[in-house]
Amino acid sequence: MDVKLVKLVTGEVVLGDYDEVTQQLCEVVNIQTVPSGNNQFQLALIPYGYPYEPTFVAKIEEKHFLYVYSKCPDELKNKYLEIKSNIKIAPASSLNSMVGGAGSDSGIIV
Repeated sequence: MDVKLVKLVTGEVVLGDYDEVTQQLCEVVNIQTVPSGNNQFQLALIPYGYPYEPTFVAKIEEKHFLYVYSKCPDELKNKYLEIKSNIKIAPASSLNSMVGGAGSDSGIIV
């Protein structure tokens, strides 16, 4: 599984599994910013095509990519995997808090 963060020619920033054989981004989610007050925001991961296609069925061909980010942040990747699998992934900061470190809230809405 190769999770990629991509900017499309439409200006949208999306996340999905990249299939090298078909050269498509599969099971695509749209990343939207949501204001949360005091000049802060959260990120919402929404199935591409929502509300008409509320599941993860969208596929986008590589020819529609404007830019492929060199690295997808781990928090985004983990949240993406969580919503696809319904399995909660503990962030590293959470694991650190179990042994005396400081935990953090990611600010990502799923």
